[in-house]
Amino acid sequence: MNWLLARLILGHICLHACMAGLRMAAPLLALTQGYSPLAVGVLMSLFALTQVFLALPAGRYADRHGLRRPVGLGVMAAVSGTLLAAVFPVFPVLCLAALCAGGATGAASIALQRQVGRSARGAAELKRMFSWLSIGPAFSNFLGPLLAGLLIDHAGVWFGGQPGDLQGYRAAFLFAALLPLVTWLCVRRAPQRRAAAAPAAGTRKAWDLLREPMMRRLMLVNWLLSACWDVHTFVMPVLGHERGFSASTIGTLLGAFAISAAAVRMLMPWVASRLREWVVIGGAMLVTAVLFVVYPFMPGAWSMGLCSVLLGLVLGSVQPLIMSTLHQITPHDRHGEALGLRLLTLNASSVAMPLMFGSVGAVVGVSLVFWTVGAAVGWGSRAAWGLKP
Repeated sequence: MNWLLARLILGHICLHACMAGLRMAAPLLALTQGYSPLAVGVLMSLFALTQVFLALPAGRYADRHGLRRPVGLGVMAAVSGTLLAAVFPVFPVLCLAALCAGGATGAASIALQRQVGRSARGAAELKRMFSWLSIGPAFSNFLGPLLAGLLIDHAGVWFGGQPGDLQGYRAAFLFAALLPLVTWLCVRRAPQRRAAAAPAAGTRKAWDLLREPMMRRLMLVNWLLSACWDVHTFVMPVLGHERGFSASTIGTLLGAFAISAAAVRMLMPWVASRLREWVVIGGAMLVTAVLFVVYPFMPGAWSMGLCSVLLGLVLGSVQPLIMSTLHQITPHDRHGEALGLRLLTLNASSVAMPLMFGSVGAVVGVSLVFWTVGAAVGWGSRAAWGLKP
């Protein structure tokens, strides 16, 4: 791993940790203020809504301008939205902050992933580099929620208040707003990797990429696995809140999931050349289905933490292989566009899924959400076997 890749990983961690901390703290604040699971589902869906509309333009923008300009715009949006939440911690502003942080992270991630993909030489190096880069979001999903939970519980006491009061939430939002500034420091001197020739506007459409059967299978598999992340990120805090867990405990459970995903990805660079993508992805989907079935039966924080760790290990192992496959089956000058299409499909789902999770959870309970998604990912494992070359 070279110095440039290390800087890109650190920048990815800080920007994603901003969104992850906000995504953990904002729903808890909304629940504390008396909002329903359905309202929290709306709030969570907004983290993905901006990315639905920005993904394809952001991919094309990255193809034309390289790395620094897309990341710089993302940093400005993330800082502005999160600072607003710190100053005005009310539900409408939390929704605005979710839109800003989600869109910023998605657009900047496309540019970062494209930069890494165009730097690799050969399929084996592609898998290793994406394995290193994928450590960033996994670690940030540990860092952001854990620090946000600690600040929520303890920062209010430092200012003479009570654990979990509004000052704690303000401190969590303020800390999250500082993280994207580190991202800009990491990428501001990185080399640009523009496309050799920008495609003429209107000459082709991103949806043309889906004409390839391999691309359709890959998008289906990636969507199902992403839905599992969404379920755990949204439903687990609701389940923990129902069982009376503190913000620190909920943040620790989310952090255990993320740190296990980061740990398995740290091993991936050394074993990537020995893995067959379709075998690992298909097996991970079957194991995930089993874990989602048993998760609601876990009685306490320790048993839920064990399930979170196992889910993190399973789901964390597949993203580098998916990204490697995506770059191998996509034309070289359309990598940014393909990454944008992938992000669009994932976040269109992420907008709808929390709304559905909140509606179903409010009516029949969150356990049914786990079981439904587990059944879907088990069924969808058949598509993973179709990724065999």
